[in-house]
Amino acid sequence: MSAFAQETLVGDFSDLKPLLPEEEALVEAERCLQCGVVYATAPCTVACPADVDVSTFIAQVAAGDTGAAALTIFEQNILGASCARVCQVEELCESECVMNSQDEAPIAIARLQRFATDWAYANGIAPREKAAANGHKVAVIGAGPAGLAAAGELAARGYSVTVYDERAEVGGLIRYAIAPFRQQSEPLPDEKAAIEKLGAEIRLGTKIDAKEALAEIEKKAEAVFLGIGLGDDVDVKTPGDELKGVWESLPFIEALKGGNPPKIGQSAAVIGGGNTAMDVAREAVRLGAQVTVLYRRTQAEMPAFPHEYEEALEDGVSFKWLTLPVAFKGENGQLKSVECQPMKLGEPDDSGRRRPEPIEGADFDLPVDTIIKAIGQRPREEFLGLIDGLELEWGQIKINPETGQTTNPKYFAAGDAINGGATVVQAVGGAKIAVAGIEAFLQGEKK
Repeated sequence: MSAFAQETLVGDFSDLKPLLPEEEALVEAERCLQCGVVYATAPCTVACPADVDVSTFIAQVAAGDTGAAALTIFEQNILGASCARVCQVEELCESECVMNSQDEAPIAIARLQRFATDWAYANGIAPREKAAANGHKVAVIGAGPAGLAAAGELAARGYSVTVYDERAEVGGLIRYAIAPFRQQSEPLPDEKAAIEKLGAEIRLGTKIDAKEALAEIEKKAEAVFLGIGLGDDVDVKTPGDELKGVWESLPFIEALKGGNPPKIGQSAAVIGGGNTAMDVAREAVRLGAQVTVLYRRTQAEMPAFPHEYEEALEDGVSFKWLTLPVAFKGENGQLKSVECQPMKLGEPDDSGRRRPEPIEGADFDLPVDTIIKAIGQRPREEFLGLIDGLELEWGQIKINPETGQTTNPKYFAAGDAINGGATVVQAVGGAKIAVAGIEAFLQGEKK
């Protein structure tokens, strides 16, 4: 990207997948070949973790029945409006579109989904109908994507649902940890209102940090769903962490989304190779910095989706592979540079990726004004330790993948807390599995 083209991104946090005008939406929907048939589900639908009937809702958009299209989406995904903005469709439904095999651009599924769901909220269409109360009570801990999806699905099935979250707003990682050029806060208020209209009670600002508080919840509910996500950034100590200009990824994103964009200077380095690292790198470009990603392995080993890497390149982000930051250096308390150690790849580690090994005596300093550490998030082991009989594997909640049930039979879980960090739509899909598991569990109890 040219310097001029990169400069045009500065201050531009506009949507990557903006709302399609009606005429464009109709034209795009009419491109769909409707390849799904009675005995063979469309590949785009098969690829959707939330089981949204993609070809049907697109046909409804093409026919001008936008409300019906929205209801088709909401039937399977009550967070369909948020997913339309943040879903990694390049790796899911759009990657399976048959248009790809015809050397044409895939159908813009995400943008058509946003067109339909935004239209529904603007026109007062309720996403789901409330079922008659069935007499069962379920608690949901966490108002992120998994928790909200579970609450909405449970409430729609007639369960009495109470959601608890320590934050002041719903949304979890969508609200606080996803780049603003993907989603700010909208349409979370609409989704919250829709879930509450189904009868769910959402208690925000409610921190559960003691066994007594958890016992009260257990006493009132017949089953508990855990949608707690992950915790703070991984705590990897580096000399110079205390310098002004050194950020963890989550506080960096939260400051930006909260309307207090960090002043990061002319140059920034991002440590990490995952999707969050790509997000904060692209955010830093929009804040006016020349950005370099430092990753201790090579592109082949980085966990970020390929399209995220390509889009970061398009935004002007540069990469230094096989580079490990070992110290942050500064003057008068202000970051000035990062000391880097070149690496080489050795034998594979437990993750299956080749283990980086240092090349001694080849360290160099990279001048930077800002460092953003995007190495990953910690599991919420302290909270999970409050739950009797709950087993973890590598810090993740152990579940029955067919039911979402944990090793404490009363507890079910989905989302990042069980997979270590995945996509929003996978959290929705997992929540639906857990809801079916809760229903089977409570019906069994009733019998």
